[in-house]
Amino acid sequence: MLKELNHVIDYIEEHLTDDLSLEKISEYAGESDYHFRKIFFYLSGMTLSEYIKNRRLSEANKELLQGQKVTDVAFKYGYQSLDGFTRAFKKWSGFLPSDVIKLRVSKMFPKLSFVIAVKGGTSMEFRIEDKPAFNLVGVSKRIPLQFEGVNQEIVKLAQSITQAQREEMHRLQDIEPMEVVNASFDSDTDFLIEGGELTHLIGVLSTKEEISDQLTKVPVAAATWAIFPNEGPFPFTLQDTMARIYSEWLPSSDYEVIKAPSFSFTHLSETGDYAYSEVWVPVRKK
Repeated sequence: MLKELNHVIDYIEEHLTDDLSLEKISEYAGESDYHFRKIFFYLSGMTLSEYIKNRRLSEANKELLQGQKVTDVAFKYGYQSLDGFTRAFKKWSGFLPSDVIKLRVSKMFPKLSFVIAVKGGTSMEFRIEDKPAFNLVGVSKRIPLQFEGVNQEIVKLAQSITQAQREEMHRLQDIEPMEVVNASFDSDTDFLIEGGELTHLIGVLSTKEEISDQLTKVPVAAATWAIFPNEGPFPFTLQDTMARIYSEWLPSSDYEVIKAPSFSFTHLSETGDYAYSEVWVPVRKK
């Protein structure tokens, strides 16, 4: 996977002034669009679109230093107007394109290179399991995406569950894991940018179709699941496991993530700061 990523970086460099759609890049990488963008984000810390924008503006900065006209540079790197380029450049660099020419100020963003980094040799326990189609049924709401710490909107959602909803979920639950799960889906940023929104559901797995209007039902197709047990300080260990799945396990495995709800369940200690959790990620063989 790292070799493919570096080939993609070279491809982007060769086509910075072309129409670089994310679909074209994923196709060149030989990966599904959804899988490739998630892996890129977790390894680089930025979205693929952000990387391309940063590289284009960095190269634009270089050409302005070499004496190229602002208008020519703007259109070369895909901006439809001088105003649009000026706004984007100032937001990125903190100064105007004309300042580069007049004051010789500069900002650079170098080309990425992916390498293998050994981080303490920590292993990841996992198992692979095939499951038939089922429904996620429970209570749900749109919440902000948050990578670290306790998401208070999830806490509020959990506190909002009524006794009647709990009883119905208990009646419907009929497929492993027989746990109350937290599932996230329908992110408006594909889970890549903190501050975006997603739908979060607290509920159970069920093969039953008849549910009342007090619960949400989300159909999940038959799939293969990679399951990652973890235990430690909560919520750090759970969130760290999720990040390592995308930054370490998936790039070195024979699987790619598919666009379906992932979910987890957690057994908290009495103090609430330590937990055993399992993260379930839908995958398929490459």
